[in-house]
Amino acid sequence: MKDFSLDIYRELLETLQRQGYELIGYADYLKAKRQEQIAKRFVILRHDVDARPQNSLKTAQIEHALGAKATYYFRKPTSGSSLKGRERGMTEPEIIRAIAKLGHEIGYHYEDMSLCGGDVNQAWSHFQTWLEYFRQYYAVETICMHGAPTSKWDGKDLWKQYDYKELGVIGEPYLDTDFSDVFYLTDTGRCWDGYKVSVRDKIPQYQDEWTQAGLTWHTTQQLLLAIEQGKLPKHVMMTTHPQRWTNNKGAWLKEIVLQNMKNIVKKLWIRN
Repeated sequence: MKDFSLDIYRELLETLQRQGYELIGYADYLKAKRQEQIAKRFVILRHDVDARPQNSLKTAQIEHALGAKATYYFRKPTSGSSLKGRERGMTEPEIIRAIAKLGHEIGYHYEDMSLCGGDVNQAWSHFQTWLEYFRQYYAVETICMHGAPTSKWDGKDLWKQYDYKELGVIGEPYLDTDFSDVFYLTDTGRCWDGYKVSVRDKIPQYQDEWTQAGLTWHTTQQLLLAIEQGKLPKHVMMTTHPQRWTNNKGAWLKEIVLQNMKNIVKKLWIRN
């Protein structure tokens, strides 16, 4: 079974469920935490929809079939992302509505500081505009920074001057998650130890501690074995990029080639 296929994604979720993990969205986590009703074992399923939104509908359907919930963070639409998907003939808004109809959470994957050239006031106005855009399709409660690895601006810097909670947003994964309790796992770099080449999609203050504890895996097969052996922490946030997960052989090959090239660029960017 190929890594980063939809088949192995389904197996990953099924393995987590067999080990007693509740699969939830990010807002679910925040509300349970507020009410002090955190599950004994849970995995927050977070998806960053950076490209090919039609892929996200496929992962959402798999999750729905398994009774799992997830959060999908969508970026500000570009001309490409708003075009009709080749496979389903759906626009991005139609995809958003379809994913929400399956019971999943929709959020805004913001990058306003980068898009506004670091102008904080302009970025705040831009953020409000696009938050309301997504609220046309779903009552957005949470947001998440897009890493924008080639940008010199960190999206989270917007919150040094403004407060998203004034707009009814209840949380942001990088800022409102208790990472002393929640282990962070991400497929950035098209592997599970991609923090090595990640500019912002990582938790620096805890990564060394997790690595020293042996909580690092490269492939999904290695991760599956760790779950079955009971080595995965009880509380986890798992971030995936659905554009990477596909059963289409051509798309799968294209993605691995492009991601390997991106990883090289990221390494050079980090060094410089």
